[in-house]
Amino acid sequence: MRGGMGDPSLHLQESGWEVLRKEAMKIEGDLDVKLSSYAKLASRFTHSSSGYGDNGSPTIGSSRSWKSMEMEIQSLLEKLLDVNDAMSRCAASAAPTTAINQKLARHRDILHEFTQVGVFAFMFNTFAISA
Repeated sequence: MRGGMGDPSLHLQESGWEVLRKEAMKIEGDLDVKLSSYAKLASRFTHSSSGYGDNGSPTIGSSRSWKSMEMEIQSLLEKLLDVNDAMSRCAASAAPTTAINQKLARHRDILHEFTQVGVFAFMFNTFAISA
């Protein structure tokens, strides 16, 4: 038997809260992997000359790797922002519980952290390549 119509968590589940939350967690995991890979790529270019041509500037292939990875990270950040916005709308439409508000705040914090890390990484890359 299902809960009563007044149960906000039931309404949230029916309206897609759990689907959105799972999608946010998947994107967060994907971002974690991509940012880690990006950091490893940066480490290779700053600690060795493997990605650089004879004159010390990045090779065409390495520039494509940077740009491709930056675009993937940016796309994931945009998707996570969209999912967070959808979660906010879903929660707002259902008189969310304290637990829902806490989960939503945590996902917003994670998005903020990933955005800050991504911006810093992109700035570092620009500086490292131009140096």
